[in-house]
Amino acid sequence: MLGVEGGEGEMGSKGSAQWEELSNEVLTGMKEWRLQHPKATLREIEAALDERLAHLRARMLQDMALASAAAEWVGTKAEERPVCPKCGGRLVSRGQRKRRLQTHGGKEIELERAYGVCPTCGAGFFPPR
Repeated sequence: MLGVEGGEGEMGSKGSAQWEELSNEVLTGMKEWRLQHPKATLREIEAALDERLAHLRARMLQDMALASAAAEWVGTKAEERPVCPKCGGRLVSRGQRKRRLQTHGGKEIELERAYGVCPTCGAGFFPPR
């Protein structure tokens, strides 16, 4: 996955190149699809386009979430750590864990994020961003 290192701001040039490649795939894929479906209805065209854009959207969402400074709270001062929504206690890190989420477009993304446990009530979770 894309990290924060690179050369183009937080996302890096690798992310930009991957996004550009996926964008080109959407464009060429739609052109090819349209040639194969010359009598497609507007609804069918829209569905084909949405399917292709959902892949690009999911990749961009995943990359940006992983590059977010808010995702890194491990090693911060206690007063800067996220709080437990149940009791308000400051979380303690329990390392990195992978989490799978579904986007609005129905695509799955995977985020590796800090997992926290509340020392007061014992609740464990991925803090919200």
